[in-house]
Amino acid sequence: MAEDLALDLEELRQLRSIAKRPRIVSLINSEIHTLEKLSQEEGPAPVPTPAKVSSTPALNYITLGSFSWDQDNEKVKIYISLEGVVQDKMEAEFKQWSFDVKFHDVQGKNYRFTSPRLNQEIVPEKSKVLVKPTRVVIMLFKASKGNWLDLQFKEDKLKPNLDKERDPMAGIMDLMKNMYEEGDDEMKRTIAKAWTDARSGKTADPLKGYP
Repeated sequence: MAEDLALDLEELRQLRSIAKRPRIVSLINSEIHTLEKLSQEEGPAPVPTPAKVSSTPALNYITLGSFSWDQDNEKVKIYISLEGVVQDKMEAEFKQWSFDVKFHDVQGKNYRFTSPRLNQEIVPEKSKVLVKPTRVVIMLFKASKGNWLDLQFKEDKLKPNLDKERDPMAGIMDLMKNMYEEGDDEMKRTIAKAWTDARSGKTADPLKGYP
């Protein structure tokens, strides 16, 4: 309201500066006087202050890499040596295949222990962290009872090529290529003929007839 009065007063004063007829000037002065009284009653227009943006600095964490673990048929226990952990300053997030535990303000430092991909599925609602005087114990309850071969999921690098499993001929063709590259002229002619017959469908076994 006060801001609108100030704008009205400014515009009326501009009109008064260009008005020439005494009656018009008198009307404008009267209106200016009325608005000035209203403006004084309401007080000065408040000056808007910019909103303060909270700038909370990102926390730095030290990754905990040293731990031990054991298991029974229903749960996995992870032991981490860390002294000075306060239960109220700890943050734990459990998901079906992962977990992330953060320890804040432990002797002035922040620590973190996480597993982005567990070996097996867990029950997040039952999993928890126990704080001991000199260590913490992360308890993961298994979704399915049984023995875990490892804590973390590890991709089997020796996993056979699935395409070759689907196509038994692929392994034989690779063998023929190696034999062709390393063989003499007679072997190359024999393999070339067997290869051609196999591609044309004359024989199901490209090595048939080869001594």
